[in-house]
Amino acid sequence: MEKPTATPRPKTEATSSNSSKTIVNDVSAEYVSAISAFFQKVGVSHSNSIPDFCNTKYFYSHLMRDAIKPDQVLRGRITCHLTVTPIVANFYASLHGGAIAAIAEMVSIACARTVVAEDKDIFLGDMSISYLSGAPIHAEVMVDCSVVRSGRNLTVVAMEFKVKKTGQLAYTAHATFYNKPIAKL
Repeated sequence: MEKPTATPRPKTEATSSNSSKTIVNDVSAEYVSAISAFFQKVGVSHSNSIPDFCNTKYFYSHLMRDAIKPDQVLRGRITCHLTVTPIVANFYASLHGGAIAAIAEMVSIACARTVVAEDKDIFLGDMSISYLSGAPIHAEVMVDCSVVRSGRNLTVVAMEFKVKKTGQLAYTAHATFYNKPIAKL
């Protein structure tokens, strides 16, 4: 049986108009201009700089922690309130996908910790998030997290993010944590 051979890709030469832009010859200048305009519209440019107060250790974690308020903590279940502020919103005036992921990670770790012994280390092995609809700025979102399964080596957590006013399911997340065994010395 013959091995399939890969078809070679056509070679393209890159041209550079200045040190910060590289344009491939087979992409039209009109297309590059449209993409550049989109990036500038959403606030991305080479001149953006991070303010000094943001360039500190754990700044992002503190920012996410301030966005959520715990409501109920039970064994294997946590409920939190999340208010969508402009700080955690995207250009389209809804909750940013990265903020959702950060909050999902934080709350799922806290939920897993309600059933896994404190002396056991856990680490996040897998997380999946479904973005079903957007949560607009100033909306309150109910974050409901529960342990689906917990065993000796593995803990699985499921989360739902619902817009409180409408009850609409906006996002779901599943996280799998691996439990490190306790060292026996």
